[in-house]
Amino acid sequence: MARQPRLTVAGYPHHVIQRGNDRQAIVRNDADRERLLGLLTEHGAIFKVAVHAYVIMDNHLHVLASPETDEGLPKFMQAVGRSYVRYFNLRHQRSGTLWEGRYRSNLIESERYLLACMVYIDLNPVRSGIVAQPADFKWSSHRHCIGQLNDKLVTPHALFWGLGNTPFAREAAYAELVQAGLAQAETDQLTQSALSGWALGSSDFVSELQQSTTRRLMPGKAGRPFKKPVD
Repeated sequence: MARQPRLTVAGYPHHVIQRGNDRQAIVRNDADRERLLGLLTEHGAIFKVAVHAYVIMDNHLHVLASPETDEGLPKFMQAVGRSYVRYFNLRHQRSGTLWEGRYRSNLIESERYLLACMVYIDLNPVRSGIVAQPADFKWSSHRHCIGQLNDKLVTPHALFWGLGNTPFAREAAYAELVQAGLAQAETDQLTQSALSGWALGSSDFVSELQQSTTRRLMPGKAGRPFKKPVD
């Protein structure tokens, strides 16, 4: 069965996952992480993609981003991916592919899932057992969102701004969300929707979005289609 084209719609947040081929490392040291972070910042500005949250793990990358154009996100990921592979292969004297095929992504309903997806991304190093607290991990947007540093890659979403009337209030409110964490069911939902490419949102949201694209946004019912018996 042919793969569905990725769905990218301007102005909506998209959860992106890019994995290393055969789960191999995509970064080997902090110099690699700095390079990847720099490329995300550079090409985000070029292709007008606002990054709301990210985490750079050893063998994969998560990004939550809203493109200004329908073509912005795929061009952004393609440019970052190609530039980084050239750098990585040259630096580590290797050749061949680095990524596990094309990146995975899905569109999410902002009001229902954006803040949850930010929390999900921030907690990735905790779930992996690398750190006890997300603020202990250097290579994510978490410390920017709680006011510990200024990360020029991050563009706060309007819903993040809505968490409080002052920077301190927003940062404290977001820190509380992260400390509260996510239910396992919600974590699984965010993971599987990104890997499958299905839109994540309420039925009304998906129905409205479906009017703007011919691409199917939700999985069909299991089983073979019904065929009317021949008389």
